[in-house]
Amino acid sequence: MKWSIFFYGLAIAALSFALAWLDFRHVTHFYSTEIYIFIVAIIFVVLGFWVGNKLTPKNPTTNFEQNDKAIKYLGISERELEVMVALSDGASNKVIARKLEISPNTVKTHLAKLFEKLGAQNRTEATNKARELQIIP
Repeated sequence: MKWSIFFYGLAIAALSFALAWLDFRHVTHFYSTEIYIFIVAIIFVVLGFWVGNKLTPKNPTTNFEQNDKAIKYLGISERELEVMVALSDGASNKVIARKLEISPNTVKTHLAKLFEKLGAQNRTEATNKARELQIIP
């Protein structure tokens, strides 16, 4: 009795597998283009994540060391340095003024002096030059 149950179970499993395989073949034949497009899309997504991870610069793990010689050479004051740090964070003149408790006109004056000292034409250029000189992190 046990053997007959085993063989019937095995036969039903084999038939179920055969039906599933035939259904799979039918689905893959009927939707073959969509399946290939999906597989290619998955490959490109994985490849995109991998390339993006490889090409994205990593944050340096070393501590920032401020270039005091450049600050002294350029004649940048402590207040101008505070304005430069706030500027590098992307803050507007009003936000910098509120943060440092000074007037917006004073911020404009500090920025004009910083632009002159760094030889910059705009905020982005000033921030980039300050980072190159290791004045700000």
